[in-house]
Amino acid sequence: MPNQGAIGAHDTVRVGCGAGFSGDRLDAPLPVVRSLIASGGPAAIMFETLGERTLALAQLARLENPDHGYEPLLERMLEPILEPCLAHGIRILGNFGQANPRAAARAIRALGKRLGCRPMRIAVVTGDDLVASGAVSGLEDGHGTPLPLGNVICANAYLGAAPLVEALAAGADVVVTGRVADPSLALAPFAHFHGWSLDDPMMAAAGTAAGHLLECGAQVTGGYYADPGFKDVPHPERIAYPVVAMQADGRFVVGKGDDIGGLVNRHTVTEQLLYEIHDPSSYLTPDVTLDITEVALSEIGSDQVRVEGARGREKPRTLKVTVGHEAGWFGEAEISYAGPNALDRARLALDVVRKRLPSDIRMRGDLIGVASVFNDDDGAWLAARGGDATLSRRGDAGAAAGAASRLLQDVRLRIAISAPDRATAARAPEEVLALYCAGPAGGGGIRSSLRRRISTTSGYIRRELVRHTVEFVE
Repeated sequence: MPNQGAIGAHDTVRVGCGAGFSGDRLDAPLPVVRSLIASGGPAAIMFETLGERTLALAQLARLENPDHGYEPLLERMLEPILEPCLAHGIRILGNFGQANPRAAARAIRALGKRLGCRPMRIAVVTGDDLVASGAVSGLEDGHGTPLPLGNVICANAYLGAAPLVEALAAGADVVVTGRVADPSLALAPFAHFHGWSLDDPMMAAAGTAAGHLLECGAQVTGGYYADPGFKDVPHPERIAYPVVAMQADGRFVVGKGDDIGGLVNRHTVTEQLLYEIHDPSSYLTPDVTLDITEVALSEIGSDQVRVEGARGREKPRTLKVTVGHEAGWFGEAEISYAGPNALDRARLALDVVRKRLPSDIRMRGDLIGVASVFNDDDGAWLAARGGDATLSRRGDAGAAAGAASRLLQDVRLRIAISAPDRATAARAPEEVLALYCAGPAGGGGIRSSLRRRISTTSGYIRRELVRHTVEFVE
């Protein structure tokens, strides 16, 4: 039986993406909503704002203030689109509830009142928080062995589309979730409006493939694809976010919203289709095991790519869980050295800090501009920048270092400390700040931070141990 609100089998359902991560562009959703309104058919917009790191930060925020822990930019994100979405029946789904979906729902309700919107039904999906539900004792590792709990402070299971479909069927205008699988935010409205059963692996596969293409926002419309001179993208300052038009039989077209920038072609779609896919024949999600090995892509018009051929098998018996552990404190600070002999002055500053810290402190020092991401030596740096590559090949480290030191005029030193206690981690900002007058010469532009840390690992839990709930904030 079709779900309540389902449409005819031959109609098209559109889902657009308004955010691909926490901190995404706040002006991106409105052009997507304009595009959905212009289509005139059933539509939804999804907001994907969660990663393992993001959820850990949200858990820290909730621990410090029980009214926090949801997407910090939530109100600014929804303010431009809430009223037009409600006026035109466009459903809003987002994991912007993060570690505190009930607080997020209250914030959306208050925003609607402030904007003078019509009364709305806000659904809150919970059950992913295994510590709150008491299911955390069921955690396993990848081999089915019970996972030692230790200092676990949070554990969030990746829920699937089922509770979101339930919320939409009950008339939700807005669905707020915590940790759900990213593609499920799109699969749910496709399943709801088309009347698909989530037990049909082929339909679940189509919706999951579409959700995977949508979930990272502008990555599929040219954002992460852009590489000047090799892969040029028009107007990246106004890049349009993606919209998928889904047919009832599972074929769909990837396009983009109503803005001037970005592009959609076989290359952009291929890159995003393969993004974070370990095994293209077995991409594990809570809703289906997705196989993309026979997916066919065809450009059918400007910024229009048809996708077909996604296949599905039985969903995994377990759900993935992000487990957060108390990990002490993290302190970091940066200082710049510029002009003649900048590299040697930055090296001296690093050496000074190292010698002033006890040998058992976990510290990392980076000379940004010389060695940070790749930890290259000076010879590799010099060769890559058109210097005397012969010196680097000969292994004449002294001569290469001297040439690098003469050429380099701008170096930023970064010091980072990881420690179990706040006081030890604070040594990074303290020691770098002291370099202002304690030398070497010419240091400036100091920035520092000190914060608690949660480390994250992955675990698994049998899906029958996880119970979702759907409640409404009227």
